[in-house]
Amino acid sequence: MDLIVFEDEHLLVINKPAGWNTHSPAPFAGEGLYEWLKNRRHRWSGLAIIHRLDKETSGLLVFGKTPAANRSLTQQFGRRQVAKKYIFLTDRKPASRKWRARSALVRAGDKYASLPPRAGAPSAETLFEATGAHVDDCTVVEAVPLTGKTHQIRVHAAASGCPVLGDVLYGGAPAPRLCLHAAQLQFEHPATSQPVSFSVPPDFKADARLALRTAIIDPSLTDAFRLIHGAADGWPGLYVDRLGEDLLARTDAALTEPQRRRVEQLGARTVYHQRLQRGERPPPQWLSGAPATKEIVVRENGLRFALRLDEGSSTGLFLDQRDNRRRLLERYVGPGFEIAPAPEVLNAFAYTCGFSVCAAAGGGRVTSVDLSKNYLAWGRRNFLLNGLDPSGHQFIFGDAFDWFRRLAKKKRLFDVIILDPPTFSRSRESGVFRAETGYGALTAAALPLLKAGGILLASTNAAGLAPEDFVEAVTGAISRSGRSVTCRQYAPQPPDFPIERDEPAHLKSVWLRVD
Repeated sequence: MDLIVFEDEHLLVINKPAGWNTHSPAPFAGEGLYEWLKNRRHRWSGLAIIHRLDKETSGLLVFGKTPAANRSLTQQFGRRQVAKKYIFLTDRKPASRKWRARSALVRAGDKYASLPPRAGAPSAETLFEATGAHVDDCTVVEAVPLTGKTHQIRVHAAASGCPVLGDVLYGGAPAPRLCLHAAQLQFEHPATSQPVSFSVPPDFKADARLALRTAIIDPSLTDAFRLIHGAADGWPGLYVDRLGEDLLARTDAALTEPQRRRVEQLGARTVYHQRLQRGERPPPQWLSGAPATKEIVVRENGLRFALRLDEGSSTGLFLDQRDNRRRLLERYVGPGFEIAPAPEVLNAFAYTCGFSVCAAAGGGRVTSVDLSKNYLAWGRRNFLLNGLDPSGHQFIFGDAFDWFRRLAKKKRLFDVIILDPPTFSRSRESGVFRAETGYGALTAAALPLLKAGGILLASTNAAGLAPEDFVEAVTGAISRSGRSVTCRQYAPQPPDFPIERDEPAHLKSVWLRVD
């Protein structure tokens, strides 16, 4: 599905996928659509939320891009001058072809109750029409909300005896998604005062989880991303990555028959499988499709990276860091937080130099440090794949803590320092490092190399380190060093790694400008 329906210098109209919050529900939760947009493009940095859709509702959302547009749209919504039409499915037979629902909506725990209108309680009003069309055995109903209350259509539909399919909160039959879609919006353009109308039909039969991926991933730029993320995508214990034309499935044990069928439904040239286990994981094994290959070249944000399937626990690119790499590439972290042109960058745990490639492609000169000569050689190959001359950058073999001291003696200073260490490592020079207990010391060791006003990207996927404790470890080390943070941006994992109660966030990242 296409995410952007319309854009000019005043408006941005979006077709929101089902399963994505309009805005983030909590400081360390995944980005909502609003935050994802603002933190993605400079031209969207001033976006304002004008109205909202429930997480599981798909369809049209309009954002204002200028203060004048924000005022105009807010007034139009407030005065009920915006015409909205929703479409939903119900497996119940409506009592009438057309009907009107009017009631007071009162919070009742985690949902709302529809009560008779009464003094002092604002009423909500919705017009309904059964269109006569059907999807499978379900009736297609149009709903026009004359007011704009939370859960209004869902509550009124349920109170009318035809709850929305998939809306189990209000008595609807279970379904793969909530079958409610914001199909039409009409209002006055804030600059021209001319009427504008937008319409996007629903596709209730499409896989909502795949629709979210197609909405955020441009296949001409990126063909490596997460397709199934465990319990958050309805498949506990199953993780599937798209790697170009191939798929990599990961599970704790052998694939079950339902898991195998689901993976095969996704379509791929070759399917690989890897067992998840503590410690060093075995390399992926060929499962089905074309004969296995040792190397796959994938695209991410227009850049190319070599992945290898015979190198042990990781294939060479951590896909959950895609948005952080893009921030380096485009030198845009978020509103009011940009990276200066031609930065000097230190990538302290370079691995296969994914961050380094993006920093270099964005105009930076990069020093990459890693404890593996093999990974650094792999990193040079990634540079060459993107037409970047490795000789213009530094690749240093050795322990990061040791090289922090050496570089400090040489009075080297950097505009950007990237800290993305393994959760556990051991070196002859520095001994054992554990991210859960050692991140503060790591930050303190790197700070002497960061210029005043420089940027620190600190990241970890240590499961035992809560986001707030991780941020405190980093910022506390900065404070104890006598320096201060002037700009901060917390960056959760991207939307193709959705965060749910049953699938909590694993990646924690924070961007900091340090005086």
